[in-house]
Amino acid sequence: MIIVYHKNDTISSVFDFDAQKVVECEEVVVSKGLLVLAERFPDRLLVWCYDEAKKSLNVPEIVSLFHHEKMLMSYNPVSNYLPDAIGYADETVNINVNKRVTCPTWQMSGMVGGVAAVVLLSVKEHLKTDVDFDYFLTSAAKLLVTFGIFCYSEPKLLTSEAISFYNKEASDYTLFKFVKQHYRARWVFLLFLNLFLYERRILLLPFLNSFFYNKRKLEGKKLSALKVQSSKKVLTNKELDVIIPTIGRKTYLHDVLKDFSKQTLLPKKIIIVEQNPETGSTSELDYLDNEHWPFSIEHIFIHQAGVCNARNLALSKTESEWVFLADDDNRFESDLLEKVFDNIETYGVEAVTTSYLQKGERMINNCPIQWGTFGAGNSFVKRAYLEKVSFNMAMEFGYGEDADFGMQIRNQGIDVIYFPQPEILHLKAPVGGFRTKPVLAWHKDAIQPKPSPTVMLFRLLHHTPEQLLGYKTTLFYKHYKHQNIKKPIKYIRFVNKQWSRSVHWANNLKNNSI
Repeated sequence: MIIVYHKNDTISSVFDFDAQKVVECEEVVVSKGLLVLAERFPDRLLVWCYDEAKKSLNVPEIVSLFHHEKMLMSYNPVSNYLPDAIGYADETVNINVNKRVTCPTWQMSGMVGGVAAVVLLSVKEHLKTDVDFDYFLTSAAKLLVTFGIFCYSEPKLLTSEAISFYNKEASDYTLFKFVKQHYRARWVFLLFLNLFLYERRILLLPFLNSFFYNKRKLEGKKLSALKVQSSKKVLTNKELDVIIPTIGRKTYLHDVLKDFSKQTLLPKKIIIVEQNPETGSTSELDYLDNEHWPFSIEHIFIHQAGVCNARNLALSKTESEWVFLADDDNRFESDLLEKVFDNIETYGVEAVTTSYLQKGERMINNCPIQWGTFGAGNSFVKRAYLEKVSFNMAMEFGYGEDADFGMQIRNQGIDVIYFPQPEILHLKAPVGGFRTKPVLAWHKDAIQPKPSPTVMLFRLLHHTPEQLLGYKTTLFYKHYKHQNIKKPIKYIRFVNKQWSRSVHWANNLKNNSI
């Protein structure tokens, strides 16, 4: 481990922790110095630390935090480098950083952090060595994360959180520059517009200045060639329970169970929650008793419809170390479970989402990456992290319950990782013949809420105020051409009313008042 101590974007000293000696570095600028040190020590971990945080650097813990090479971490317990206004241009989970736990984000800090030298060497021809160290780190992370480098805010890098002296924040000019260099050009316009609409700030000069900068790109072939073998032990055994909610899909579910019965690594138990809201109805899943299955099946039949309730009920019955949240219209190969556990062991992860394409869909993400959402029909999670979470019943019969569930997992410090292989095919089967859409409380409103109150609830719970307002603007433009009100002023008033109704109902859902 090579530790680079710095102040005011310049290197003050370099220390070889393994050899316990000071190292000379001819470069003064921190970003350039890191690349020089990466050349000299290609098999080492490079750590940076602000001078005044030296005594709080958690050196004994750092090596175990970087349990494989494709990781980039930093931490600032107080603030982020980019101002909150970045939320106007980015709706992802990277913006609302939970400082209390390990949190997936490309928002980096020069206060303390680290990266394997081999990662920098793989992209050194494409990295711009900005003098502003925080900009260099944040820009690099924003590019690297798309090529499978796992980026985190990691509080364990410090032994104490009582450090508030590193409060470096990007200027308005830097913010616009960052958006121009890392997003589509339209987001520069939306950032400018949102700052005017919601903060009454007209940042014309930073806006115009941003167009002098070109978009940054990265060549990731060398990164893809880096081998991963985590030193973190996440498996004590490969025992797994499966939960499947089902309603009116007898044949499809039978095919799913047949796929499970052919697995090279069999599940220990499959928990099926069958729903039929019709009074007096009975189970149609006769094959559960009439056929032999090489695993235990716990069948629960209920008259209450709703996937949130069904999944919560199934989760309460799990016992194994791992849980597969599956669906009743999936198909997969016989080595699915074995390959998933191989991925879990290789990367040292505790929440996994697989590829989940429908027939004819093309795979876009071809490498393991940090996943911004969560699949409730194609995910594997260590059961220890499911004991404090549940599918939000306020979102029953709506949208967003799976994404919300994923955020509950992340807020425990557990990242959700997507793997392109193995694949699960999602048949998207027709719904059961007796499933009818329920009449929700807001369906009788004269002015229908937009977005759906459950979508609004998710955003209220997990997004920053700037992300929420930025979403409002994009929603406004997205729906304008698909509705009948063509007078802009009249349309704005109507959309504001719809938005207000959505916020109203979302808050009611949040407070369990409906």
